Amino acid sequence: MGRRVASGSSSDSPGTPGTPGTRGMPGAPGVNGTPGTGTGTPGTGTGTPGAGTGTITRVSGPLVEITGLEGLSMLEVVAVGPDRISAQAVAVNGADATLQAYEYTGGLKTGDTVERTGHQLSGLLGPGLLGAVFDGLLRPLSSAPLWLAQDRMSSTEDPAVLNTAWGFTPSVAVGDTVQAGQILGTVPEAGTVEFRVLVPPNVAGEVQWLADGRVHPLDPVARVAGRNIPLAQQWPVHRPRPFGERLADTVPLHTGQRVLDLLFPLPRGSAAAVPGGFGTGKTLTLQQIAKWSDADVIVYVGCGERGNEMADVLDGLTGLDDPRTGGKLIGRTVIIANTSNMPMMAREASIATGVTVAEFFRDMGYDAVVIADSTSRWAEALREFANRNGDLPAEEGYPASLASELAAFYERAALVRTLGGATASVTVIGAVSPPGGDMSEPVTTDTQRFVRSLWMLDRDLAYSRHYPAVSWRGSFSRDAEALGRWYSAHGDPLWTGRRASASLLLSEADRLTALAEIIGAASLPGHEQMVLLGGRLVRDGVLLQNALSPNDGYSSAAKGAALLQTVLDVVDVCQALVERGVPPADVERVDFTPVLRLREDTGPADAEGVTARGREFLHRLRQLGSETGHGAGETTERRFA
Repeated sequence: MGRRVASGSSSDSPGTPGTPGTRGMPGAPGVNGTPGTGTGTPGTGTGTPGAGTGTITRVSGPLVEITGLEGLSMLEVVAVGPDRISAQAVAVNGADATLQAYEYTGGLKTGDTVERTGHQLSGLLGPGLLGAVFDGLLRPLSSAPLWLAQDRMSSTEDPAVLNTAWGFTPSVAVGDTVQAGQILGTVPEAGTVEFRVLVPPNVAGEVQWLADGRVHPLDPVARVAGRNIPLAQQWPVHRPRPFGERLADTVPLHTGQRVLDLLFPLPRGSAAAVPGGFGTGKTLTLQQIAKWSDADVIVYVGCGERGNEMADVLDGLTGLDDPRTGGKLIGRTVIIANTSNMPMMAREASIATGVTVAEFFRDMGYDAVVIADSTSRWAEALREFANRNGDLPAEEGYPASLASELAAFYERAALVRTLGGATASVTVIGAVSPPGGDMSEPVTTDTQRFVRSLWMLDRDLAYSRHYPAVSWRGSFSRDAEALGRWYSAHGDPLWTGRRASASLLLSEADRLTALAEIIGAASLPGHEQMVLLGGRLVRDGVLLQNALSPNDGYSSAAKGAALLQTVLDVVDVCQALVERGVPPADVERVDFTPVLRLREDTGPADAEGVTARGREFLHRLRQLGSETGHGAGETTERRFA
């Protein structure tokens, strides 16, 4: 295999002991101490590098057709042309095959040589992922030259990766018996999240040797049952990593965005989609989730989006302090940047690469979130290749396999019990960018079939400067009932009722707004005018959120609940005043600014401050009934638990 081909191991068989390596690892097989591939990593290849060569017969953009390459297997990586660019076999017919090239194919011509590599498209999973930026094939961008060339080295051959030495601290002792997925040791300096070196999936037995001191990514750190376990693992990105059991438990993922956490919550290990037209705030919403969600590890995949957006993500994560770890937020984030000016078909790989990295940290026992911005650009790459391949187009030119491709992506989200016995999860959040804001286009409609939460962005809300512009009419959460039971069991039994009251109030306010535009708000009965008032208070006092505010950019679950509870109590008192004869106009003239300012005037986790100030306002509001000669009485307030 040439050095310029995408990463992956060339054999599935365990390495046989050879002469000691130059780094002093006992019995490390291979040349110059490079360990064998016997880590129990399945499916990393079926062929032998250099076992066969063929020639190109046709080139059409990213599509390359070849002949004369015997024994080629599906999804195997092929080195194409004089620059040996990476391409993957997507159709095989004897000695003929169709390849999907991951680099620019300009300059390739009929008759150029192609060569098998014997492995699938794989990523090197090890220390150095957190805090770094990679392209769609998991090749480091931090150490790349200013102008990216076609012959860039894979992560398994990049000197900047392989020459880095990491300190390894064993967690087991020689003679211990370990199982697949068990922690062998840690790498303390690999990010703000503890990096754990695991026993590979199909390896178990007695620990015969452990490394001491600093090791390189491809050096062995242990020998288990006769197999050398390297510090970093190679794994095919299109193959889900194994786990012990998929769990049905429902635990909320707190995003810090009130409209999502209060109305359309998402469980850990589930999937959500964020569809929205141009200018509705998709990228900012996803950036806020990346910054503030309570996941342990964030994998941010920029798939076909503009480079300046990725720069904003990197700048924001680098500058923010992480209250969970005490370091910077970038220290627990992996950024995969495959922007709009990078090769189109690498978008297809970037999505799979991001989920594979998240599954790697999930296996360590962490909750990981994959943010893909956007799946529409990924689907456009699938359409481009299918059209060049002559596949029969389905709706709007997308391939007929679009739905199954989306399902394969979103179903990798899961809450699981790992092979090591820990409970961990991968949560997938994908943006959808429908052309012209058309929510009936295939990517949007097919995505809705496979996600558990839909956070649809509304153009009218965005144009009125209401952010996050999540529509309460078009969004949904299929797990709200189950999450309500979780909140009830964990100290907030009123969560379900509070959500239902807010949803009903918003729905009624929308209906009455349309009516008021025809007959005028003053013509509505008093209690309906209070519904309109309540809808405005919920929208502007709870759901509206300022991403640039230190107090309002993030909201804890307790503060969000307190804000919503306060607004609902205010609406109850207003309704009681009207029922007792206070004119609606008098209630409308009350200055509700203190309620609307609660989200900005209290800290991001100051639920007690919200509740205290809310009680003061309610007390003053009740005085309106006394001043006008109509006692408001004591309303039955829903207390914030």
